[in-house]
Amino acid sequence: MISLVAGTPDTDATVARLLRNQRDIGNAFAPFYGRAAGAALTRELRRHILIAADVIAAAKAGDQARLAAEQTRWRANAADIAALLSRANPRHWKRTALNTMLAEHLRLTTAEVVARLQGDWTADVAAYDRVHRHALGMADVLSAGLVAQFPGRFR
Repeated sequence: MISLVAGTPDTDATVARLLRNQRDIGNAFAPFYGRAAGAALTRELRRHILIAADVIAAAKAGDQARLAAEQTRWRANAADIAALLSRANPRHWKRTALNTMLAEHLRLTTAEVVARLQGDWTADVAAYDRVHRHALGMADVLSAGLVAQFPGRFR
């Protein structure tokens, strides 16, 4: 996000690394839910990142109509991610809870982008901290659900 907002020379390398994270997550998902499910998750997470880049581009350009359209796409993608995860583990990853969690992720990330675009560095740092804490919480929810669904595969 920082590189995209600033348009710094590291943007392509940073985005490529971030997209690799999405593949790594899908690959970690595959041993539990199958290769097709892992590939589907990778696709949705990759879309998540690419749409976020489109949201940032629209916000930077001040194009309110495009920004609204991209935010709608982003919310739909988050719902798709929640649905995919919930289908894989309906008992421990409830769709409504995942939708709420991902909506909060979008809200917090948007606040961080807005603070950075406005040059409000104090708010930007505080927003980053909130995004980071929330991401750790999402990881905890997903890990706990995985362990609960497959207890014999964990010690």
